[in-house]
This record gives sequence, C-alpha cells and structure tokens, in this order.
Amino acid sequence: MTADFTTLAEFRALLAAAPTTDQKAQGEAEDRNGQLTKPPGALGRLEDLAIWYAGWRGTGRPEIAAPQVVVFAGNHGVTAQGVSAFPAEVTVQMVANFQLGGAAINQLAKAAGATMQAVPLDLETPTADFTQAAAMTEVEVVAALAAGWNAVDEASDLLVVGEMGIGNTTSAAAIANALYGGSAEDWVGRGTGVDDAGLAIKARVVGAGVALHGAPKGLEALRTLGGRELAGMAGAIARARNLRIPVIMDGFICTSAAATLENEVAGALEHVVAGHVSAEAAHGAVLARLGKEPMLSLGMRLGEGSGAAVAINILKSAVACHSGMATFAEAGVSDG
Repeated sequence: MTADFTTLAEFRALLAAAPTTDQKAQGEAEDRNGQLTKPPGALGRLEDLAIWYAGWRGTGRPEIAAPQVVVFAGNHGVTAQGVSAFPAEVTVQMVANFQLGGAAINQLAKAAGATMQAVPLDLETPTADFTQAAAMTEVEVVAALAAGWNAVDEASDLLVVGEMGIGNTTSAAAIANALYGGSAEDWVGRGTGVDDAGLAIKARVVGAGVALHGAPKGLEALRTLGGRELAGMAGAIARARNLRIPVIMDGFICTSAAATLENEVAGALEHVVAGHVSAEAAHGAVLARLGKEPMLSLGMRLGEGSGAAVAINILKSAVACHSGMATFAEAGVSDG
C-alpha cells in the first residue's frame, strides 16, 4: 500500500475529506440497545461505546474480530539536552524486544487477541534538536505520516497505536504547550523518571522550542516539535478514519500526536476514544481539551500503547454484550 499524499497540504486535504460515522448504523444500534434484556442504561458507558463503535463500522450489530496494535519508534535530537533518564540507544534495544515478543505490549496485545507489530522509523537518524531547528523537514514528517498510514491493516476492525522513543515525552509536552498555551511547566512530567533537576531541564527545553517556533499549531506543531514516531501514530490514526476503523488512544504521547490532527481539522478524532488516563501529569489536561473521557485510570505510564491495549477488552466486552445479548422479544422476557 502507498500513502495517498506526498505533501502536508495533501495530507491536510485527506483529513478534511475524511468520512463520518454511519448515522443509519448508529440509529440501528441505538434501537437494538433499547430492546436488549436489561434495564435501560444498566450497562452504563459500555452501551455508549458499543453504539459509537457500531456507527463507525457501519452495522447495528458489530463484532470485534481483528484488532491491530502498531508501535512506532523514533529517536529525538533533543535528548542531547539531557531531558531523559535513559540514553537514546534504549530505543533500538526496545524495538528488538518488541520484535522478540518480550515487552509488556506484546503480552497485552496477545491477551486482547490483537496482532502486534513494531515499526522503527529511521532510528539511525534522530530528529533535529527542536531548540535549534525544526524537528523535521516537510519531507521527513510526510515520510513518517506515510509510514503510519501504510502500517494500518485494511482488514482490521480496531486500531491501537503506541510509541517508543527516548525523549518523546518532551516532544509531547512541547506540542501540548504549543497547541494549548500556558507555561512549559504546565505540560512537562517525569517521563522515564527524571529527577527535579531533569524536570527543570525539560521545562526549559520545551519553553525554548515553543518560543523558537512561535507556538505552531496543528501539523506544523507536529513537524517542528514532534518526532517520527508521533507522526507515525498521527498518520495511522488518520488512515484508520479513512477506513472507518475505530481507534483506542493511548497515553500522553499518543494523545499529543493525535491532538495535532484535531487542531488541524476539527472533528478529526471522532473515530477515537481514550483508552486510559496515564500517570503523566499533563495527559488528563490534553484529554480534557479534546473532550475525551478515558475508559481506565490505572496509574500506568509505560507508553508502547499499553494502556490502550488493556482497554481493547473493555470495548470488546461492550460490543459482545450489544451484539450477543438477546432482545426481550427473542428471549420471551417481558419488558414491562
């Protein structure tokens, strides 16, 4: 598969022309939900999730049979500023761990019945230090968006995207700061576990990057302050919308990457739900800006798509109840 764009302008046009939910299927799902053998609203948010999923899949009685997890990896030039507790070499080492099946995300994807793949993006060529120059040229960010676009399996019926990249919480914080304002301190967190001195360095670096690039918005924030793995996630989320594949969003880094799409084209994340709220301090604030209520709050901060992978089984449960339960008429039960 080859991406349908070669420039940011073409990618932006695809975002603007993306399909919307199937109102007929959503209505059918709502009707079915009202006839199931349970009191109205008894399954709480599971009912809303199932109806949302049905609308995107175009059927009032959907199933989840082929979830896909994709983890994108990239390296960041900004790590030269001392923003991470781990060296950049860890990115390469963790990709090998993913490929050998030894990481947390491998186990969580397996438990959810999902396929899982790792997509390394030019690990030998870190992005530029965004305090000195734009993180990526247009050619570079388009290539990363295209890698994400091409990684989505057209036969999948649910997508989770994750990331691995030493220094990428700094990029995520810089994007959030650029999109939503405030101070750098509002958006930085401890990431891989930096101490107070490291946290201060991250705030300084984020502030410097946002100031240098003039608080860019949308895809320009992704290009100037992001990383290849963030762009990969954004490209995959956009492709999923194109294919009407619902997406479960992961933590702070994934959410910041996704936020650039919504900031570029309002409504770009209607096919996306938040899997969890992470322990990274600013994640909840970005979710609030996007109007996304997380399914889970487990104190997780691993990344890799791990929180969203756990949430796959929540969505599966919602859809299984919606599509598998009998209606009052089918069960011969009086509905009052």
